[in-house]
Amino acid sequence: MLLQDLADSETDFCRLESKLSEVYSYLGGIPARELYKTLQSGQGMSVVYQPQVNVADDQVSAVEALVRWHHPTVGSVSPRVFIPIAEETGLILQVTEFVIREACGVAKRQPDLTVAVNLSPLLFAHSVLIERFVKMVDECGVTPHQIEFEITENQPLAADGSARDSIAFLRDCGFRIALDDFGIGYSGVQRLNHIGVDKLKIDQSFVRRLDCLKSDPSHETIQQMIDVGRTMDLVVTAEGVETDEQRRFLASAGCDVLQGYFFARPMAARDLDAFLGSRARVPVAA
Repeated sequence: MLLQDLADSETDFCRLESKLSEVYSYLGGIPARELYKTLQSGQGMSVVYQPQVNVADDQVSAVEALVRWHHPTVGSVSPRVFIPIAEETGLILQVTEFVIREACGVAKRQPDLTVAVNLSPLLFAHSVLIERFVKMVDECGVTPHQIEFEITENQPLAADGSARDSIAFLRDCGFRIALDDFGIGYSGVQRLNHIGVDKLKIDQSFVRRLDCLKSDPSHETIQQMIDVGRTMDLVVTAEGVETDEQRRFLASAGCDVLQGYFFARPMAARDLDAFLGSRARVPVAA
């Protein structure tokens, strides 16, 4: 598999180049090899961070690391475009390693902060890659409990048990696991128990409906998701909070953590340092 080959220093570049040439972003017709060149050069790829705020005390204890790509010709390319390309070509490994290194830099400067990093479900099928990420964090001098790995619920994990084993390994090493986009994908209560996670993140599409739908069903759906998390003793985070009305409802419904433009937009690391310096923070639990 190409993803596995990219972890091997003996990868045949000609074969990789051929594969990259097959995959195109139709946003400006950017070939996938442009993404490869960006990753090789270190120019054009960046990470921004969005704070997560505790409901109980209105303090920031975590941020989510979000990757961005600025192409010299087209400009900003949406992650919805280049992440699928990265997954198809195997470049998702290099993208993930870049984000982990950047996230560890923030975590090292902010030892009271948890930094969440998104992991593609494709990566969980390869234990050698998961072990590689663990080693990277250790080499960066960051403790595992400062890093939280997010997996997306709207994509199925491998059915052979490899993903579950990888998640269990990460948790045993001290990392937290969050299930992102909860409510729109594959995870019922039974599957949550089977996978083993520490946090649920309610998808922003449900939060958005709180303003446009005043009927009980929209509120009941979120309440049920929060109740599932609390029953399983999981931290529950709501994404996409943009209004005070949303904030108040989610707080009253029992949500633990809120994230969205109401509190702060994603920001560069240097701006994050200043933002955190202006607010008190809750030390991360060991």
